[in-house]
Amino acid sequence: MDPAAARPTLITLDQIRAAAARIAPYVSPTPIVPLSPDGPGLKAENLHPIGAFKLRGAFNALLSLSPAALAKGVVAHSSGNHAQAVAYAAHMLGARAVIVMPDNAPAAKLAGTRGWGAEVIVVGPASAERAAKADALAASEGLTLVPPFNALEIIAGTGTIALEILRDRPDVERVAIPVSGGGLLSGVAAGLKLSNPNVRVIAIEPELADDAARSFRAGRLTSITAEEAGRTIADGLRVQQLGAVNWPHVQAFVDEIVTVSEDAIKDAMRRIASGARLVAEPSGAVALAGLLSLGEPMDRSVAILSGGNVDLDVYARILAG
Repeated sequence: MDPAAARPTLITLDQIRAAAARIAPYVSPTPIVPLSPDGPGLKAENLHPIGAFKLRGAFNALLSLSPAALAKGVVAHSSGNHAQAVAYAAHMLGARAVIVMPDNAPAAKLAGTRGWGAEVIVVGPASAERAAKADALAASEGLTLVPPFNALEIIAGTGTIALEILRDRPDVERVAIPVSGGGLLSGVAAGLKLSNPNVRVIAIEPELADDAARSFRAGRLTSITAEEAGRTIADGLRVQQLGAVNWPHVQAFVDEIVTVSEDAIKDAMRRIASGARLVAEPSGAVALAGLLSLGEPMDRSVAILSGGNVDLDVYARILAG
């Protein structure tokens, strides 16, 4: 067997730059908002029209399709933010979107997905179940599957965040990134390390859904059950295993993975609200929670606030403490 054939395919900086040019007409750059004068910056991905970073990968994936494939429509599976992103991108590009979502998805994310005209199909909580349903729909209806994280087009789209961070904070020393299936982590980590290998890339994950941390320690992909993943309040991070396409990027470009408690996530949400006047969903606050747990100087640090889609009653309870 040719050794090169077994080598994993890693995203290139040119592919990330091409994605940035491709999505530019549809996706605006987001600001880095200071948490405090000497604190970290928050890369405010919650300010996109659908309230999350997922818009970048969704647009890059759909704009990479042939006109014929786009005309037939797309299908995706997601617990919420990818669902809304694909629905929004399809709406803007005039394409049909069918989205498979779990029955424990937040009401705000279900409503947001339907609001952009997508057809929503609800299944059980297991990520494997919704993936299987999406695969079946793609085969039976001729739709193109848009994976939530396990694809180079998604990775290239999220990598555009790294380009913006390095442009706005050229002196950045560390970047904290939430990790679920690995689409966001893969792209941002690759974009950072390929541009400046000295930037420290830190992945952050809930203690209660720590499949990526287990994989990182073991040096091989490790999964958790749907029941284990469902324990965390960070609903956007309830994935059972890193994607096979994402895992080599994590191995190549991530320096460490830190896990955080549920209380730390809630505290980070409160700090973001009071210090930056921004709304963070639990998944979106995980990166800051991880940075705070390190106890290091943070004036040259950036935490990615990945999303702000949270049910208002849940948010109110968390802010009240």
